[in-house]
Amino acid sequence: MKPSISSSFSLRKTRLSPCLLTSIAFFVFVAILYSEDFSCLFRRPLQLEPDSEIEKDRARLPFVVGEIKRGCDVFSGRWVRDESNRPFYNESECPYIQPQLTCQEQGRPDKEYQYLRWQPHGCSLPSFNATFMLEKLRGKRMMFVGDSLNRGQYVSMVCLLQSVIPENAKFMQSNGSLTIFRAEEYNATIEFYWAPFLLESNSDNAIVHRVSDRIVRKGSINKHGRYWEGVDIMVFNTYLWWMTGKKMKILRGSFEDDKKDIVEMETEDSYRLAMRSMVRWVQKNMDPEKTRVFFTSMSPYHEKSKDWGGEPGGNCYNQTTPIEDPTYWGTESRKSIMQVIREVFSKSKVPITFLNITQLSEYRKDAHTSIYKKQWNPLTPEQLANPVSYADCVHWCLPGLQDTWNELLYSKLFYL
Repeated sequence: MKPSISSSFSLRKTRLSPCLLTSIAFFVFVAILYSEDFSCLFRRPLQLEPDSEIEKDRARLPFVVGEIKRGCDVFSGRWVRDESNRPFYNESECPYIQPQLTCQEQGRPDKEYQYLRWQPHGCSLPSFNATFMLEKLRGKRMMFVGDSLNRGQYVSMVCLLQSVIPENAKFMQSNGSLTIFRAEEYNATIEFYWAPFLLESNSDNAIVHRVSDRIVRKGSINKHGRYWEGVDIMVFNTYLWWMTGKKMKILRGSFEDDKKDIVEMETEDSYRLAMRSMVRWVQKNMDPEKTRVFFTSMSPYHEKSKDWGGEPGGNCYNQTTPIEDPTYWGTESRKSIMQVIREVFSKSKVPITFLNITQLSEYRKDAHTSIYKKQWNPLTPEQLANPVSYADCVHWCLPGLQDTWNELLYSKLFYL
């Protein structure tokens, strides 16, 4: 490209002194002599003075009161045994846990899964302080939106907070898809809203929703979103229900239409459709100066013991120790879905904090409810004779792994 007139004029007027030319020649000579790669110098990012813009962003983010060690990735670490500080609560002390998650009550003989603490490399998570969090939630609404895995995280949060609230100052009530836990003296609510796809679907009944032929309605997030308006802290999740093993059915139109216009889409494409709808809703309804939005990544399941070198045909049943291989990644966790999330969230005009719980949860084959849960239907003699056949390797015991998810949520809400 030709230089502009002004730059050409400058070049004609500028003359380099002999001393400067000699210095440049010496510099080049040394570089060649010692094979110095000076390009690395020019690849270094420009540092603000001193991180002024970063500090401004930090100060603007609602609810933040401090920071974790700079540069520490709290989602990268290892599990360590910590009997002195785990579990945070006893199963019998939290009356809000559903019988599908009360593993000790349902006969689980071991408790080792309760004593593991997540230790990030190079730093530590802030200590979870229930009273502090309730004070920050005073007069506010916190809501979890998604499927049963998000409901497990919701119940874990309620269990973590409820122990410091007097008995007569707390209650929980459910009405259809919405469950509300109220802390009266704080005028605060922690809520859960059942919407496994976030969009409207034929699986929206909060009680009867085990649907094999799943249909999702395009552009329908407002059907659920009207119940989310006014929330101060939002925690979304959606993944498990998209994993049908076949293409997703997308409804164009209404479920009320006599003739339904349904198209089939690849899982990643239909998932992208939902993520874009979620981001649009967030941008329209969440004030980045007052509210926070989180998204919990996919929760792994452990239905193939061969993935971690176990016996063929096995699963999470009878597993009592975590996976120790730091590179382990199960075959059921789609990295392509993570890529979709990355692509869509990067274009959001409202900050969405990504809770990347997938890798740390991949290690926890020991933490599932397995056979130790209340069963939806009576077990057959054949099932009883083969516990692997009915072990739940999707959901998690409480107290347990999902308390760690909320430790990470706590750290990202209040610290950076």
